Amino acid sequence: MPSTIAVLGAGSWGTALAVHLSRVGHDVRLWARDQTIVDDMRARRANVVYLPDVTLPATIHVTHDLIAALGDAELVICAVPSHGCRTVLRAAAARLGRGATIVSTTKGLEHDSHLRVSQVIGEEAGPTHPVVVLSGPSFAKEVAQQLPTAVLAASVNGDATELVQREFRGPFFRLYGSDDVVGVEIGGAMKNVIAIAAGVVEGLGLGHNALAALITRGLAEITRLACAAGGRRDTLAGLSGLGDLVLTCTGTLSRNRHVGTELARGRSLAEIVAGMKMVAEGVQTTGAVLALGERYGVELPIATQMAEVLSGRVDVASAVETLMLRRQRAEADGGK
Repeated sequence: MPSTIAVLGAGSWGTALAVHLSRVGHDVRLWARDQTIVDDMRARRANVVYLPDVTLPATIHVTHDLIAALGDAELVICAVPSHGCRTVLRAAAARLGRGATIVSTTKGLEHDSHLRVSQVIGEEAGPTHPVVVLSGPSFAKEVAQQLPTAVLAASVNGDATELVQREFRGPFFRLYGSDDVVGVEIGGAMKNVIAIAAGVVEGLGLGHNALAALITRGLAEITRLACAAGGRRDTLAGLSGLGDLVLTCTGTLSRNRHVGTELARGRSLAEIVAGMKMVAEGVQTTGAVLALGERYGVELPIATQMAEVLSGRVDVASAVETLMLRRQRAEADGGK
């Protein structure tokens, strides 16, 4: 039976999921903070800012009214950048339907608290609302274009995981399940940091050897932190770890990779970010990742160098040199 689904956030990913869920038969309410964007989307039946070539199905109701969006929604998707999640969930909490399941699609960490997004949602929405994390290799544009995509739905609540798998499934959209929320969220957040480094490799023209080495060592870095935080190693070898990392480090649609590429070409971070329509989560997440690394006593050399580059303290060539000249170790020796 069709479900009523609220999508909070009308960026590229929120819009793409709204379109997908509408196509598979659900009644979708897409909420945007900006009334001007809402009016434009209603008039054009398209999100010209983020997905201009995708027509919004008639079963998507676009609104600026949070109460109207949530209503009796059984599933509430949080597709808001990490820095805005808490504010939106705090406003939404009192309006959530009883037992509504919340789906987080945000791949980042809260900057000040260093919390994973599911933890932020739990603090604001309370324990009566199951939280499912949706992650994996998935560019919004390709989902909206109905290109084959496989992702992971993770929750400590098995029924909630099965609900999301069932309701989101489509001919071009396949979902696997997991109970390793920590591993999935750390993988989703950290891959953005490594993708900035991948962009640096591309922008400097360092070649395929360097990119392959970066992805491999990046995965080791992500795995160390995820496992220290309570995640499982096998999760990081799957869709939300290796799969998402490879896509974000190699795909031309990657926002974080774009940031690294432009940094390597000599542009300032402020200039790059000002020219982007969408948020590159890795820029905000790098500091939070390093704070977690310090908390758990985990060495994160790639993330450390990217933080130096993003802050302007080190140029990209010096960061690469520092990584290459680090003390050599056995690969199995903790992978540090």
